[in-house]
Amino acid sequence: MPQVVILRHGESVWNELNLFTGWHDVALTERGRSEAEAAGRTLLAEGLWFDVVHTSLLTRAVETADVALAALGQPWLPVERSWRLNERHYGALQGLDKKETTEKHGAALTKLWRRSYDVPPPPVRMDDPRHPSHDRRYRRLAPDVLPASECLADVVARVLPYWYDSIVPELRAGWTVLVVAHGNSLRALLKHLEAVSEDEIVDVNIPTGAPRLYELDDDLSVRSARYLGDADAVAAAAEAVAHQAGA
Repeated sequence: MPQVVILRHGESVWNELNLFTGWHDVALTERGRSEAEAAGRTLLAEGLWFDVVHTSLLTRAVETADVALAALGQPWLPVERSWRLNERHYGALQGLDKKETTEKHGAALTKLWRRSYDVPPPPVRMDDPRHPSHDRRYRRLAPDVLPASECLADVVARVLPYWYDSIVPELRAGWTVLVVAHGNSLRALLKHLEAVSEDEIVDVNIPTGAPRLYELDDDLSVRSARYLGDADAVAAAAEAVAHQAGA
């Protein structure tokens, strides 16, 4: 039975500060590292044995994968990394405080920018340091694929080609796959796997450090999906994500 686990990175420095992070590169906090280690122990307790790991190019996902794999006892697993698994680019919101943004622009507009399926936040200019063209890790990419801002629909459009080209062949080979990424890139995968509508995905929150296991049929349709670990803790963590903007 093919299996895939999605895992959102542990708490990052900008998560702790409640800032819009997006493609900005920040490390995990100590709490984030503890969440990653706990996720690894949860995967170990579940008896999962992985064949490959996929992460984004952002440090918080890379660190989470490293810490979780060490706790799982599988630090040697091959890892594939792609910008296509990066967090959503929040455009001109990146670096802003979420609650202060709500106070300044109102709850409705902030929620539209933050959670709307097809309305991106205001973009950054090419000469803005927050534009990905200024980051060396993306220097080999065509300039027109680098986002100045993204909505979730944009993230779905860049994540799904990676899913089909890189992950699906591994699942068809019967592998067990771990994907360590971000709230929005994983929401894009969840939307696809669970056939969540554009309206419903707005209210889906993925907690940090909580592995979600998918057991798939041979045609890769979802047989079952569940978070691993303490259900109450997972629910509380998801609720905390929902209220980060103070509304």
